Amino acid sequence: MAKLLTVQGGKPLEGSVHVRGAKNLVPKAMVAALLGSEPSQLRNVPAIKDVEIVTNLLQIHGVKVDADPATGDLTLDPRDSYSAAHSEIDAYAGDSRIPILFCGPLMHQHGEAFIPDLGGCRIGDRPINYHLEVLRNFGAVVDKSPTGIHISAPRGLKGAKLTLPYPSVGATEQVLLTAVLAEGITELENAAVEPEIHDLIAILQQMGAIITVYTDRTIRIEGVDRLSGYRHRAITDRNETASWASAALVTQGDIYVKGAAQRDLMAFLNTYRKIGGEFAVDDDGIRFWHAGHALMPLVLETDVHPGFMTDWQQPLVVALTQAHGVSIVHETVYENRFGFTEALKRMGASIQLHRECLGSSPCRFGQRNFLHSAVISGPVELQGADIDVPDLRGGFSHLIAALAANGTSRVTGIEVINRGYEHFMDKLGDLGADVVMSER
Repeated sequence: MAKLLTVQGGKPLEGSVHVRGAKNLVPKAMVAALLGSEPSQLRNVPAIKDVEIVTNLLQIHGVKVDADPATGDLTLDPRDSYSAAHSEIDAYAGDSRIPILFCGPLMHQHGEAFIPDLGGCRIGDRPINYHLEVLRNFGAVVDKSPTGIHISAPRGLKGAKLTLPYPSVGATEQVLLTAVLAEGITELENAAVEPEIHDLIAILQQMGAIITVYTDRTIRIEGVDRLSGYRHRAITDRNETASWASAALVTQGDIYVKGAAQRDLMAFLNTYRKIGGEFAVDDDGIRFWHAGHALMPLVLETDVHPGFMTDWQQPLVVALTQAHGVSIVHETVYENRFGFTEALKRMGASIQLHRECLGSSPCRFGQRNFLHSAVISGPVELQGADIDVPDLRGGFSHLIAALAANGTSRVTGIEVINRGYEHFMDKLGDLGADVVMSER
């Protein structure tokens, strides 16, 4: 049965939440365990849907996974892994985009990999051609079929010199997970350098990989013959932290995010303060609250790290509907990320979308007819509405808009939020939100 969330808005969110390991790191770290000849231990793991999906995928490949949900500890033992039947893998078609990252490890271990049709959030093309081209450069043979992709390495995988046309996080992860056991040296130019990438590199280095990161976005990997296991504590989810910070701002609340880390949130925290939010950092986390005066508009442009993350944009757009004046947000990472604003407009938000690049410089979407710039005028009084969640961050954004709105909102598709927010219903309760979940 589908879920329906009924939200009574207009109440500030106040209290504390605990944020654990990053959704953009933990599933990839779990896949990395498949490369090892010994068990690995991963700590600070959140109980989210993506972790469940990767756990199931690992288990059908013979990896033993032991989890302690209370502590967030995972033990992953790949010593008896094997090639899974296509029918078993296909059962996860459409659930996640993580299966594409199994390719390198599975080819190293078993000589082949099968990848079902990939799902994920509807925020743009997010093509896997980067991934497939990367694998071909290592010597893989790619055969596409209506049900998925079969990838093999009849002559083994060999190091390659690669340049990404865009610093894609997923393609960079693909290179790392494939190159560490490939024969020879791999050099990747224009690589992604997000904190989650560095944390994955730290994990692979623990396992025995030799990886060097240069200041010009170049990563050099020297292939080794064998990798062992790892013991690692995942970095905190900076995207969930930023989401709760935006929730505090939008609802005029006060939220302490236990586990939050300042270092990986620098660009967000600067913007948060410019708008009119306040924060205080201590050894255990960060407190976020509305400073009490009128929120300020701004011009914002998303970018790859160390710029302002695209994942931070959607929750913050809700806050900008309450700013006094006109704000401009230029999305340069995903071409269709503003689809979520249609629901905000039904709630009373004044948002206009444009095909032109309204940021400081043209981006790769400027001549491609995508609505990738937003002009937001405020402040407005948001009104409750019926909402269907479109994607992970957009869904959370709709939720905090409903929490700030006058009246009642009915939110469907709420299950999507489980992909990246651990125990979010419990956390809403801890913050005093007036929400009720029911069956449709």
